[in-house]
Amino acid sequence: MAYLVQKYGGSSVATPSKIRGVAKRVQKSLCTCDGIVVVVSAMGDTTDELISLAHRLNDDPPSREMDMLLSTGETITAPLLAMSLAAIGVDAVSLTGLQAGIRTSASHRKARIVDIIPERILEELARGRIVVVAGFQGANEQLDITTLGRGGSDTTAVALATALRAEHCEIYTDVRGVFSADPRIVPEAVPIPEISYAEMLEFAAVGAKVMHPRAVEIGEAYDMPIWVRSSFDDSGGTIICRHPKLEDRQKVRGIAHETDVAKITMLRVPDRPGIAAAIFGPLAEHHINVDVILQNVGHDGTTDLSFTISASDLRAAEKLVGDIAHSIGADGYEATSDIAKVSVVGTGMLNTPGIAATMFRTLADAGINITLISTSEIRITCIIDRERVRDAVQALHRAYELDQL
Repeated sequence: MAYLVQKYGGSSVATPSKIRGVAKRVQKSLCTCDGIVVVVSAMGDTTDELISLAHRLNDDPPSREMDMLLSTGETITAPLLAMSLAAIGVDAVSLTGLQAGIRTSASHRKARIVDIIPERILEELARGRIVVVAGFQGANEQLDITTLGRGGSDTTAVALATALRAEHCEIYTDVRGVFSADPRIVPEAVPIPEISYAEMLEFAAVGAKVMHPRAVEIGEAYDMPIWVRSSFDDSGGTIICRHPKLEDRQKVRGIAHETDVAKITMLRVPDRPGIAAAIFGPLAEHHINVDVILQNVGHDGTTDLSFTISASDLRAAEKLVGDIAHSIGADGYEATSDIAKVSVVGTGMLNTPGIAATMFRTLADAGINITLISTSEIRITCIIDRERVRDAVQALHRAYELDQL
């Protein structure tokens, strides 16, 4: 059976009129496949509003209760879309993540999908119904509701497409695909017709909000093509796949940025074996992801060690690093959240001289200081002052002539 999985983001279902528009688009897609599964996000800014509400009652709300709360956003959208489909004569049923068979790890707020048992979905599809699934959520072994992290509805959609052996997965959002930079910052930014999983994963990991990194990882692991499109027009969008068409193209595919960044510096850390494990082990145990790491050259048996995390994790991290510093004999720590990441990404960068030099020169010419640098084979990331991130993205987009993609 040729099934189709579509996902609609929060901006696509923000109002009743937009939900009706999604229903019509889904109805139009019926003629192209044997059955459709639609994954939906919470309406508009619902998730942010629920987070704000929780913090008005508790500065540090329990993670389990936050998952119970935040999952309600998608659970509201799914039946509303099913109702809208019914109103235009399309038989549909809404399911929560648990009902859809999405099983996750035990970690709250950042759970990972470990299995999908899609029997209920397949039964409903066999009855000729469109299945509308609440994204972003699942259930652990104790049947507690879990959520997959911000943007987790993408992960739900790609994982379901894989489990159902769909031909591809369509991600509908408020932009016309993956752009060479955030078009809200760079008006000249252009959509990229095709991009590899590796490039998209780097984009997502360093701040591009159009796709969740875990969704791209699943797509790559199971060779599931992902089509990113706008829910407001019929433009071509971007195909994320294993082997984009060969072409004479720019070495740099785009510029990404991230402002949800904080930096912690451990001061005068003893320079001896096992110290790094003693620092990063407790952070990993509390599901705090560490990104860029820089260790200075040691003097008198000590060194300063800096690393970046999500700014949203800073409060939790600070509860740990004070005790860590004391346990390893460091002189304490410093923390700041007024920084950002800016990155250039592209597989064509590999073995191409001058890419890094252009980035550093461009930022220097703009008077933007670099505090940390991280690289991979297809990505260069610089940590800069948050207030200069817009200037950096615009300058780098011009420097690499990305408007000529």
